[in-house]
Amino acid sequence: MPSFDIVSEFDKHEASNAVDQANREIQGRFDFRGVDASFELTGETVTLQAEVDFQLKQMLDVLRNRLIGRGIDPRCMDVQEPELSGVRARQTVHLKQGLEAAEAKDIVKRIKASKLKVQAQIQGDQVRVTGKKRDDLQSVMALLRGEDGPDLPLQFNNFRD
Repeated sequence: MPSFDIVSEFDKHEASNAVDQANREIQGRFDFRGVDASFELTGETVTLQAEVDFQLKQMLDVLRNRLIGRGIDPRCMDVQEPELSGVRARQTVHLKQGLEAAEAKDIVKRIKASKLKVQAQIQGDQVRVTGKKRDDLQSVMALLRGEDGPDLPLQFNNFRD
């Protein structure tokens, strides 16, 4: 029986490259000349450090553009509130990977509401969809990619016929 998995993940190596590129861009920009500003990637968390709050907003745009350029969906970014302390401003951005239980339940609910002849089941941080016809599975993919789909970067892996 045909099946595929719905996952939400990103390439960590590409994220590392995007952070490195963003650091190089900040070092070369005229409006950041003489400013102590940097990006730091630790695990799945990017820390932005600058002198003032408005520089963090500019840095966030640079990071978003670099992630898009490296093929990472910007919807995986979970931006936290900036922390201001004296002469430093910090902000953390968590790069979300995997589907949480509530998100997976929402995806299964959307699939069942579509009345397509497929079965969806949650398996850890992914959702497995099986059906008798390949066309039904492709309809599920189109449904989730549509405008009313979840606000998550979804990938469809492990397609078996």
